[in-house]
Amino acid sequence: MKFNLLIAVLFCSLQVFAQEGPSEESLAYHEYRSKMSVPPYELAKIKKLVAGLKTVYEESDEGHQTMPEKIYNALSLREKFTYNMIHAEDFSQNCDIFFALDEHKKIFGHLLDIFGDSNWSERQYKFFKENRDSVMALIKESVLRSKRMGVNYKYAIVEMNGWEMVPFLISTYNTDRKDHDILTVLMLLMEQNKYPVFVASASYAKLYGKDAAYDGYLDLNKANEDLIMQRADNFYKSKK
Repeated sequence: MKFNLLIAVLFCSLQVFAQEGPSEESLAYHEYRSKMSVPPYELAKIKKLVAGLKTVYEESDEGHQTMPEKIYNALSLREKFTYNMIHAEDFSQNCDIFFALDEHKKIFGHLLDIFGDSNWSERQYKFFKENRDSVMALIKESVLRSKRMGVNYKYAIVEMNGWEMVPFLISTYNTDRKDHDILTVLMLLMEQNKYPVFVASASYAKLYGKDAAYDGYLDLNKANEDLIMQRADNFYKSKK
């Protein structure tokens, strides 16, 4: 009797765990959120160069795969764009994979990790910031062609403080309102620039306030979608 009772308890526990885990729809959206965009500019050449990179470990870091300066400097701007978008030079220990429940029903305050256990190097961040106009133009060109904005493009926009892309981001989101992380980018740009209307809002307090959790989110609904885009549009106009 006790054995049967134990089996019943374990079975019920497994059922509860299964019910509480991410649904197939949520997992599918997580995969969608994590996809990167792959620029086409000399892609075969860049992939071959990346494949030949060796991992170097130094006392001051956790390892890196860096293209030699001479080869990197010889690349065209478009080739550097492709290289930096598909390869992160520095390693890190930030490799935890987080799966939230019902991700497809949420507007998150932050993006997913871009490269898992790797990060862009200082040289790569410098490329994006020093060539921000060209990088933004290439991102637009790529998104219009592929109808997709990968998480690496989103990160680059935030890192460059690409507030000029707000109208394009809104237009892209309104195409099918499927990629809710575009709304995340809009909020991150407003947060980064301390847009007063946004900073004073309940959304800001929940997502970026002193007690906010990194995985904080807003419920996905039309009212929140429209409010984020309206605030972002007003933010953009205030910067012009």
